[in-house]
Amino acid sequence: MAVHQFSRRTMLRGLGVSLALPWMESLSVWGDETPSQTPASQAPTRMAILFSGCGYHRHEWWAKGEGKSMELGKVLSPLNDFRDRMTFIRGLYNAEALKGNIHSSQTGNLLSGAPLSAGGTIRSGTSVDQVVAQKIGHQTKLPSLVLGCEKANPSVHKNYSMLYSSHISWSSPTTPTPLEVYPALAFDHLFKESAQLGDKSVLDAVLADAKDFRRDISTLDQHKLDEYLNSVRDVEQRIERAGKRGELQGWRPTLTGPNIPRPADGYPQDIVEHMRLMSDILVLAFQTDTTRVCTLKLNNDHGTLRFPHLGVDYMIHHLLSHNDTDDWLKVNQFFLEQVAYIARKMDSIREGDRTLLDNSMLMLCSSMLNGHHDANQLPVVMVGGGGGRIRGGQNLDYLEKPDRQMCRLYLSMMDKMGVQLDAFGDATQPLDEV
Repeated sequence: MAVHQFSRRTMLRGLGVSLALPWMESLSVWGDETPSQTPASQAPTRMAILFSGCGYHRHEWWAKGEGKSMELGKVLSPLNDFRDRMTFIRGLYNAEALKGNIHSSQTGNLLSGAPLSAGGTIRSGTSVDQVVAQKIGHQTKLPSLVLGCEKANPSVHKNYSMLYSSHISWSSPTTPTPLEVYPALAFDHLFKESAQLGDKSVLDAVLADAKDFRRDISTLDQHKLDEYLNSVRDVEQRIERAGKRGELQGWRPTLTGPNIPRPADGYPQDIVEHMRLMSDILVLAFQTDTTRVCTLKLNNDHGTLRFPHLGVDYMIHHLLSHNDTDDWLKVNQFFLEQVAYIARKMDSIREGDRTLLDNSMLMLCSSMLNGHHDANQLPVVMVGGGGGRIRGGQNLDYLEKPDRQMCRLYLSMMDKMGVQLDAFGDATQPLDEV
């Protein structure tokens, strides 16, 4: 009998599906399937990154103490109810952001730590959200969701493209991830496309590969393969029947469809409505397990949003950031209210013994500490338990420490998402505390 060469971990493969095969005499080598690190009964970990440009009020972005007694500056006051669930991080920075100009070169590599190209060339680095999406995105209908509340600006500022200051998510070093700013279209991405792979039979997905594989194995192994596939089909059918009877145990999304109406077509004129719709869509995407990775850019770094609902309609966001006025503080708090709104909604959704917030990492960051273009340290606050792996109530300060790369935080976040890398950007070690 001919001995056929197969990979050590022999699989039947289909669109987004891999099915490990049992031992067969025709296989010259054998390896067990790697067991999942997450038991089926546990909800997955999700990662959401929110961004607002131009930093925050110089005198009101701070935290003192730890836990429920942590004191927060006025910018962070909307998060008072989550002090024992949040991590305040001071002192991290992105070395590449200190090169080049301001705004564009401080934003285009915020989530990658990569060097940027100036002039007419667009080159950054694949951002942390897209690295995770490329590794685990096959497990959900959408690899990631990239949302925004302000359209991209294609012009140039100080010899750098303002596409850098308009995008935080990059699918490759030369490709900003397409940004969805229309709530109705973002909603359609979640629910109008074809059924999720999880709604289809695993066997149906790998059927073509199974037929090809069957031709190259012995008669005895053909019988073994048939028995194996029949047993898989039997399990699938039993699970389906159990689900219909309400007996299915283990984690399932708390929603299978939307619990909010489809937003109206067009671009919302009301920034309050716009941000709330995008926040609702983010939560809904996680709640339905349509994706586990999301970025939400609340505005551009060199942004032009105005805030008439705050009584601040006389100046655009970018110009407001240059002075630490009461109006600038109002705008800062408005952005933090979006974080609190998302956190509160997540915390109301039960997933077994935890909530969606417990199973998520919700991070807010900006391209500079304040509107005076200080990028020697970056403002970072996180809310959520990261699947039970992040201790809340922490107040971390890395400012005087030698290895304070922002990319160390991204290594820690990727690890929580099941993506382990030896290095990312300019970092080779994760933050032990996160």
